[in-house]
Amino acid sequence: MNMSIAEPQPRATELPQRSVLIVVGSLEIGGTENHIAAVAPLLLRKGWKVSVYSLAGEGALGANLQRQNVRVISPPFAWRVLSQRRRTWLSYFRVLSAGVHLLWVAIRERPRIVHFFLPEAYLIGGLVAKAAKLPVRVMSRRSLNVYSQGRPLLRLLECRLHRSMAAILGNSRRVVRELEEIEKVPHPRLGLIYNGIDHTMFSPSGSRAQTRESLGLSTETLALITVGNLIPYKGHLDLIDALALAAHRMPHEWRLLVVGRDHGVQQALQQKAFDYGLQERISFLGQRTDVAALLAASDIGVLCSHQEGFSNAILESMAAGLPMIVTDVGGNAEAVTNGTCGLVVPAQSPADLAEAVCRMTADAALRARFGDAARARIKDQFSLSVCVTKYDLLYRTLLAGGSVQDVPGVRFADTCSPEGRALA
Repeated sequence: MNMSIAEPQPRATELPQRSVLIVVGSLEIGGTENHIAAVAPLLLRKGWKVSVYSLAGEGALGANLQRQNVRVISPPFAWRVLSQRRRTWLSYFRVLSAGVHLLWVAIRERPRIVHFFLPEAYLIGGLVAKAAKLPVRVMSRRSLNVYSQGRPLLRLLECRLHRSMAAILGNSRRVVRELEEIEKVPHPRLGLIYNGIDHTMFSPSGSRAQTRESLGLSTETLALITVGNLIPYKGHLDLIDALALAAHRMPHEWRLLVVGRDHGVQQALQQKAFDYGLQERISFLGQRTDVAALLAASDIGVLCSHQEGFSNAILESMAAGLPMIVTDVGGNAEAVTNGTCGLVVPAQSPADLAEAVCRMTADAALRARFGDAARARIKDQFSLSVCVTKYDLLYRTLLAGGSVQDVPGVRFADTCSPEGRALA
């Protein structure tokens, strides 16, 4: 069943008041950042005046947003961003200067809606929005709240900020349930908007043979691909362990393509691959701008995270027609229907992951059936147009004095439907 949402047409007199400021930690390539880069221009086309405030500067995605007439704003000292491992006086100065600059922007421009993505943006932006008395404040949680474990002050501050939000959104049912059960967000403010993608950008293309040749893949080579920045919780070590367990049962010709920016763990991953004698089987490709072509050149998609909110990488792989192997965390099982368009396995279990890899690599018919079902599911359930329409309707409702519970398909009651419970 195709999802469709009626779109009320705005009156011309409404347009000057329809301004939204999106606040995010950075505009480097990543799931949340790519989501904003896709959504913001489409909101602009729906009549919103959209600006994106990036705490860490323009990043890899900022120039493209500006070419699409989305204004990108960043603090004057954004270029001095330091890694999380180097907390010095300069990093704290950067946080303070960003907060002051964002406050100046908020007071000067008075956006009707301010929408925060990711924890750093929420903490800095949420405090600024309260100080500036911006009328409508929205927070999107993009992952389970593992990041605040052992940091009670951070969790307390977030819970205090929750009280001043008009809407608090999760991007998977599991995220929403955590917000309800652990962080006690009241139902009238709580809702769900799934990520959406433009599936046409990931349709199989004629570039498969050319891309495979550039990667050194023969026509017989079975290519697995995992897309995600190299961060410990993404589970790359588990995947290498699983491949070592499965190697003797896999086809003679296979390769794993690892796509993503290194966050300090690539050397350890390469060493583990070398220890297993898999160094020729695993290609670390780094951050790439041709992900669609790499997906089209691959045969199986894998995401083995220990935690997730709702992964764009899974949606993109499914849109490319890849059968998926994913871990049962966050919204992974909400995207990948186990046994229909892929296999869902327990997290942090290389043995289960190895069994799934063996089953998938041994059965071409299964891969074809799962891949076709995956592509159809994206078109039907996770299109970018549905996602943007939900943001648009939510923003309009909040400006009119309504709540999340007035938006069908977003409100808490729909999030916790019997279908949603079945996916738990």
